[in-house]
Amino acid sequence: MTKINIVSPVDGSVYAERPIATDSAIDTALTKARVAQAAWRGVPIAERARLLSAAVDAMLVMRDEIVPELAWQMGRPIRFGAGELGGFEERARHMIAIAEAALAPIVPAPKDGFTRMIKREPLGTVFVVAPWNYPYLTAVNSVVPALMAGNAVILKCAAQTLLTGERFAAAFAAAGLPDGLFHNLVMTHDQAARIIGSGRIAQVNFTGSVAGGRAMESAASGHFLGVGLELGGKDPAYVRADADLGHAVESLVDGAFFNSGQSCCGIERIYVHADVYDAFVDGAVALTHDYVLGSPLDEATTLGPMVKASAADAVRDQIDEAVAKGARALIDPSAFAREARGSAYMAPQIVVDVDHTMSLMREESFGPAVGIMKVANDAEAVALMNDSPYGLTAAIWTRDVEMAQSLGDTLETGTVFMNRCDYLDPALAWTGVKDTGRGATLSRVGYETLTRPKSFHLRHAQ
Repeated sequence: MTKINIVSPVDGSVYAERPIATDSAIDTALTKARVAQAAWRGVPIAERARLLSAAVDAMLVMRDEIVPELAWQMGRPIRFGAGELGGFEERARHMIAIAEAALAPIVPAPKDGFTRMIKREPLGTVFVVAPWNYPYLTAVNSVVPALMAGNAVILKCAAQTLLTGERFAAAFAAAGLPDGLFHNLVMTHDQAARIIGSGRIAQVNFTGSVAGGRAMESAASGHFLGVGLELGGKDPAYVRADADLGHAVESLVDGAFFNSGQSCCGIERIYVHADVYDAFVDGAVALTHDYVLGSPLDEATTLGPMVKASAADAVRDQIDEAVAKGARALIDPSAFAREARGSAYMAPQIVVDVDHTMSLMREESFGPAVGIMKVANDAEAVALMNDSPYGLTAAIWTRDVEMAQSLGDTLETGTVFMNRCDYLDPALAWTGVKDTGRGATLSRVGYETLTRPKSFHLRHAQ
């Protein structure tokens, strides 16, 4: 294999193709990154901020090209494409803004006759492996703060969204980032594994599948480098009896079906208190019928194709298995003209009478399907929410802030939401537990994973 093709979910055509980097080109990139980083680490943070802010500006100038490009690459409707760039900007500018404080030395209480501090030093070269579902949002979580912290960056984008990396490279070039500091490389999985095991990078940040995460850890084994993993989820929501039901329905249906359900923090299972269960289900079904399944290039489309027909069929299989075990699928797929087994165009689906023997409630779906389960009380809801190998986010719908905090303390998750879902606040650490992964990005905590502490213990002369 000498090139990688982007097969568009829009119509199955080859949208673009790119040559795979040679081993020699990868070696050159790693060498140039090391040289450039040695100089970059001495550049004042204010100057780094100026250059990276200019890169953000340059990326936003490309908005009108990026939006349809994304639709062709991974299927998101063009009416929503600009939203990812909005999130990209929010995260990038926040991490740039907090860098000075986040990277400042930690100074302990004064001690007579001594100067003491802990400085944050860059790691060296950071290898970022980004997924296809939100290629700008996920890459920016690591790329911008890694550079702000004084590191060099090698970026590998998913095969489905290779053009994303070219946009990053163009933005950094337009901003005047020093040559060699950032590299976008098209490579195979084997080449990526060799980079991780080369001894020439200090950190790898990967977003993707659990299997992919295990491959990253295997490649890193014995090389003493940092490994940050965000490996998806089976994110739950709980609607309490006191919830604002209209808001809960609107937010959770969107959280389940936005981006055709292809979001690591999308809602994949919903637990609803018995007192409001029927009303919630009725509202969710009614709202789901409003979706328009169609070409992502059409402004009227609100639900585009999944990334591949095989991925859509895998979700259909989950639904079929649940129904075979006694569940009920409430949406008639024939109401959506392009729905068909073997097609990437999949109708949204709500499934009730579900339980945790069904893969739909246990295994990551990553598609426009959600199971809704009736619960009797908070204790039952929490037990079911925690009954998962994943733990990225969990959402609670209630009017009681104290109760949300109390329940949140018992949830095995990286983020607890109240009255919202499927969102990432760059001021908070983005992290997970269990098979969702390890490490953290964003917030000042994210800078800790992209730097190493160096202590200064200076005794004054007598």
